[in-house]
Amino acid sequence: MKKYFITVYNIVEKDLLLELKSKEVVVSMLLFSLLVVIVFSFIFEPGAEYKNDLVGGILWMAFIFSGVLGLNKSMLNETTGGNLNALLLAPVDRSAVFFGKVVSNFFFLAVMEAITIPIFMIFYNINIFGHSVLSAVVILMGTYGFSVLGTLFSLISVKTKTREVMLPLLLLPLIIPIILAGIQCLNIYIKNGDITESYKWLKLIGVFDVIFTAVIFAIFDYIVEE
Repeated sequence: MKKYFITVYNIVEKDLLLELKSKEVVVSMLLFSLLVVIVFSFIFEPGAEYKNDLVGGILWMAFIFSGVLGLNKSMLNETTGGNLNALLLAPVDRSAVFFGKVVSNFFFLAVMEAITIPIFMIFYNINIFGHSVLSAVVILMGTYGFSVLGTLFSLISVKTKTREVMLPLLLLPLIIPIILAGIQCLNIYIKNGDITESYKWLKLIGVFDVIFTAVIFAIFDYIVEE
């Protein structure tokens, strides 16, 4: 087990060092997410109350679409020069390599979100942290679920000629539960609703994360072989 976590740590360390040198993944995601946030801010009239019903969806849309872009770039970097094949042939548990990439992608997404959210709140004149702890938990749990499935499908689609199209086609239908639950939770927190209503959506995200983590851990070797 110790060797497993050492492998995960080494993969994460490698990805972070490469990203610090290139700054390619985080910067591209951040620019795209800010573009989505800024463009959609123009559809609301100043002081419009109905924006409270829509801003949660806009924020998650910025996260998801910029995340897809980042996942493609992250996995494409691994295939350059045969890095991915070398990692999978290394004498370590292949799932450790996978979860190392998951943690890296989660960290890149979290950095992008940490910068996007304050700018989002300024442009929309809204506070999504009325229930600060719960809002952060929803975003982080949703980001983890997106990272797990996104890393898997980016690994599957990266060697196809249409990887830019294939990844969202495979990924988006399966993460609908996360998107819906995340939007519902943020809408409740933004409008200062009954937070107990958000617990069922939090449980949905939690169940989603646990199930897909366990399933991918169990079958990842078979997926790689295929």
